[in-house]
Amino acid sequence: MKYENSPHAFRGSLLAVPVLLLALAALQRNIDASSASLQPEKPELIIRSGTMLSKLSLGYNSLLADIYWTRTVQYFGARAGKQSATFELLAPLLDVTTTLDPKLMIAYRFGAIFLSENEPAGAGRTDLAVDLVKKGIAANPDEWRLYQDLGFLYSIHLKDYQKAADAYLEGSKNPKAQIWMKVLAASIAQRGDDIETSRLIWAQVYASTQDKLVRQRAITHLEALDAAIDLKRLNESSEEYWRKFGHYPDTIQELREAGLAGDRLQDPAGYPYVMGAYGVPQLDPKSPVLLNPDEKIPAK
Repeated sequence: MKYENSPHAFRGSLLAVPVLLLALAALQRNIDASSASLQPEKPELIIRSGTMLSKLSLGYNSLLADIYWTRTVQYFGARAGKQSATFELLAPLLDVTTTLDPKLMIAYRFGAIFLSENEPAGAGRTDLAVDLVKKGIAANPDEWRLYQDLGFLYSIHLKDYQKAADAYLEGSKNPKAQIWMKVLAASIAQRGDDIETSRLIWAQVYASTQDKLVRQRAITHLEALDAAIDLKRLNESSEEYWRKFGHYPDTIQELREAGLAGDRLQDPAGYPYVMGAYGVPQLDPKSPVLLNPDEKIPAK
């Protein structure tokens, strides 16, 4: 006789049902009581372990997860935007919900918003939002939109552009991901001043799509990045000129005559680079190349 069909196992299951119902009832009372009054308090979950609740659910994990998600939304809604509100139960509720149903995408995606928004609109805990999304990625590695959410948290809330670019780029590897995931990765890497990485990604964007608008945007960014690389090199040469001669060059020609200019003296549009004040190389004012194309992309 199999264990799960034994009278002992059946009796244990029957005993688990009232325990589960009592836990849910206690949770409901705590949340409803804290929703009715937002005075400082510390409501507690009777059962904080999603794993334990999963064992008590008798196979109804998804149903129980939906119940917990509903209570999470109600808990958050009762507090969002109120100055005296606190969100102590928000992360535990989300953890239990996603442990009961690791495939419940709405809990990861909206839960991350609830956690990351600054008070009083949210809990102001981007760190916990990152942990939640990473938990979702671990359970659902093929859900590319979770990488989108992770990149958003890193870029908008934490200003960590390298991690944001890495998240978008990793998500873009999913065959189902939209092309703009690579576009975001490239743009954010460029914003974080990782020029070489940004150029590599924009080159991949150009090569991986036939969309004319996307390809044009990629070309515009590639031109900007090539110019930025040239100007960085020329600026290093200008510093070398100063160390050698005790003053900065007034023209690019002086760099050339000193053997420090290198080969690339024109921008991608064919306009010669010019020397600005204090030996800082610049684009020709007439050049259509923009170093910050996201601010203004010229009409073609």
